[in-house]
Amino acid sequence: MSLSRPSGDRRLTLEATLYRPAGPGPFPLVVISHGTPRDPRQRVGERLRYDAQSWKFVSLGFAVVIPMRRGYGHSEGGYAEDDGPCDSSHFYAAGLESARDLQATVDYVSTLPGIDPDRLVLVGHSSGGLASLILAGQGLPGVRGVINFAGGRGSMARRNCSPDRLVEACVRAGRTNRAPTLWIYAENDSYFPPRLARRMCAAFCRAGGQAELVMLPPCLEEGHDLFPDVRGLARWSPVVNRFLNNLGFSGTMSEP
Repeated sequence: MSLSRPSGDRRLTLEATLYRPAGPGPFPLVVISHGTPRDPRQRVGERLRYDAQSWKFVSLGFAVVIPMRRGYGHSEGGYAEDDGPCDSSHFYAAGLESARDLQATVDYVSTLPGIDPDRLVLVGHSSGGLASLILAGQGLPGVRGVINFAGGRGSMARRNCSPDRLVEACVRAGRTNRAPTLWIYAENDSYFPPRLARRMCAAFCRAGGQAELVMLPPCLEEGHDLFPDVRGLARWSPVVNRFLNNLGFSGTMSEP
C-alpha cells in the first residue's frame, strides 16, 4: 500500500493469507479483517489465518484473503489505529485507518488471476467489523455485503471507553453505506454487550444504513470470541449462509 505524507509517498507491504477454491475462477472475494488485542504486545508476530473459518467461505466458492493491518503480524508500518483518550475516543478516525489497509488489500488482490472484484463481501471481527462497515461506506466498487462479527472499538475489562462515541462512529458509517449488512453478536459478549450492540445497529440504520442484527444465545466462555474460536462455527454458519444466499451467492456452507 502507499501512504501520502508531507515528506513524500511511502510504500508498505502488508502480510496476508490467501485461500482459493479449486479451479480457474473467477471467484468472488471475501476479505476478513481481524480485531485488536487489548494487550499491544499481542499485535505483532502472529499471522492470523482463520483456517477453519475461511474454509466455510471457500466451500461456497469464495476466495478469501486475511490481511494483517499496519502494526500487526509482520506487516510494515507502525500501528495506525490509536483511539485517543479513553473518554473522548475517535473511533471513526481509527476505523478509517483500518479501512485504508483493507482498501489496499482489495486493490492488490483484485489484480490477481481468478478473482472477481465485482463480487466482494467484507467480513470483520471486533475492530475489523467496524473497519469493514466504514470501508463499505467509502464507495468501494463491487461490495455486495458486509458481515460484522461483534464489531466495535474501545472495549476495556469492565466498560467501553466511550460508548456514545462508538454509537457516533456507527452513525457516520451508516450515512454513506448502501450495502446490506449482517451484524452478529452473542448475548454474553462482555466487550460489546447486547444493549450497546443494539444501540450501535439502530444508529447505523437511522443514519441510512441497511442492517440485520442477529443476537445469538450465550456462546463459549466469552461471547466476543464467537468468530475467532472454531467452536463458534456451528452457531454462525447457518446465519451467514442465509445472508449470502439472499445476496445471490448460491451454495450451502458446510457444517463444522
